[in-house]
Amino acid sequence: MDVLILLKKRGKQMESYVKLETLSLKNHPVFNEKWVQQKIEEDPGLLGLGDLSVRQSEKIQHTGGRVDLILQDDDSQTRYAVELQLGKTDETHIIRTIEYWDNERKRNQNYNYIAVIIAEDITNRFFNVISLFNGAIPIIAIQMKAIKYKNELGLDFTTILDVITPDEDDDLIQEPTNRAYWENRATKDTVKWADVLLSYVDEFASDFALKYNKHYIGLTQSDITKNFVSFVPKKSTLNLALKLDKSEEIDEIISGTDLDFFKYDRRAKLYQIRLRAEDLISSKDVLVELFKRAYISYTGNRIEDTKSIEGV
Repeated sequence: MDVLILLKKRGKQMESYVKLETLSLKNHPVFNEKWVQQKIEEDPGLLGLGDLSVRQSEKIQHTGGRVDLILQDDDSQTRYAVELQLGKTDETHIIRTIEYWDNERKRNQNYNYIAVIIAEDITNRFFNVISLFNGAIPIIAIQMKAIKYKNELGLDFTTILDVITPDEDDDLIQEPTNRAYWENRATKDTVKWADVLLSYVDEFASDFALKYNKHYIGLTQSDITKNFVSFVPKKSTLNLALKLDKSEEIDEIISGTDLDFFKYDRRAKLYQIRLRAEDLISSKDVLVELFKRAYISYTGNRIEDTKSIEGV
């Protein structure tokens, strides 16, 4: 592997060519699978999946075996069942990853579980096997490279296959629920907030309704899924997701309010905001404008009375 490293010397930018060596860890006497797992535990951010914490490592399964890692995103109630393998992916590794994911999601249905398979070589056979499930299993494939430079070793993780984000295709595999499910999971009051937010959508687009999925509440228009915004009610707050490309304009408008912006999901292209009861009134104009922006971006439709973002 060749890279170009930029150096600064005496105020001048210089280019230094460095040749890096890629190592196979499968049969390495020191840098083995346990070492890689330890590095991920120390810094889950290495995987590029967001701000995650380690829920558990080497979790014993009732069917036998152990999940290498359970990682958790507290903001979105998402957990990742991670299986690590040095060398190439093989059939047993793929089956084990899916089996562990299925065990975990059945054990704790309050979380959205995603299977993650990490290997040094993600083979074509892996994609052939995964394609047989036709998107029914949320799975991420990450290819890992061990890179040596002089006497130092680093790890590089690249997502080769990403999970389907909440959208039309995702709704096809989501387990449908109803309003009572969400009122029990959150509260009746925070579910009513979704009604209020739906009324904001009605101000500029008609025929929208809430659609109750297991892990989020989405939107339909004339029975067609259009999740340009989605909602996850909690006990005392509601997580709002806006499907928008990240931009300085949107960042500035949100930062100029009291809204609790806690994350931008680059993979799913979602702005995630934690709403409180008072935000529904104090930030209504901003929320309506952001909804309009997301609607236009998602559908390609125009809205005559959309204001400039600076004027909000």
